[in-house]
Amino acid sequence: MGYETIQFKQEGPIGILTLNRPECLNAINYPMRDELRGFLMERLTDYDTRVIVITGAGRGFCSGLDIKDSTITSPENRYTPKLAYELQRLFSDMILFMRRCPQPIIGAINGAAVGAGFSVAMACDIRLAAPEAKFSAAYVNIGVGGADMGSSWLLPRAVGTGNAARYLLTGDLFGAEEALRIGFVQAVVEKERLVEEAMNLARNMAGKSPLGLRLTKEALDRNTGGMSLEDAIRLEDRNQAMCIAQLAAQADENNKGPDLH
Repeated sequence: MGYETIQFKQEGPIGILTLNRPECLNAINYPMRDELRGFLMERLTDYDTRVIVITGAGRGFCSGLDIKDSTITSPENRYTPKLAYELQRLFSDMILFMRRCPQPIIGAINGAAVGAGFSVAMACDIRLAAPEAKFSAAYVNIGVGGADMGSSWLLPRAVGTGNAARYLLTGDLFGAEEALRIGFVQAVVEKERLVEEAMNLARNMAGKSPLGLRLTKEALDRNTGGMSLEDAIRLEDRNQAMCIAQLAAQADENNKGPDLH
């Protein structure tokens, strides 16, 4: 299948997915969202691909939603809680699909991974980062909740509750070395060797039992305890829809001219 905003190539049992909008640091617009959803849904029944490596084209991994796209920031019918919730789910379901697909996913984080891009990085099973990589839960910086697209479930499990709170509540940017220190990434690798190092790890995994890989990924998800990822995402979706609708109402109020009647 041909794609416009992503690339996928197969090297034996390993698939390499590249987010491919380098001109905007691979920000996610509606076409990329839809292509990623379709790609991930296809992987649910793709048993020939045993491991997936995901990276970004150009300087960035993924800079989040494309907030320069007016169809995202200012939809034709304006944001209501209902519309915001429905659109939010179309994005956040990508995280569920990443966790449901049977292939372990290795993130080769080559640059900025912020907002939705941070959540995509979180949903990977293993993360390798270039020294240039930067991370931020940027959602809270634009007036919505800091828990978005699975972050309140995934990040505490990766770095602990305190470290997760530190970055979800502030939206502060942190680099590759801090990510390594808190356990968010498993290694920092020079950018020119990053994908090859991810491929070496993928080849190691691909040499194991395909069923064993799949069942191990499932067990890791099931046995981290507490609320399910899906339950956490639905709670986040509700909260974000309420915040988005409130922002839209405030914008309408600010743009309202003087009452001449």
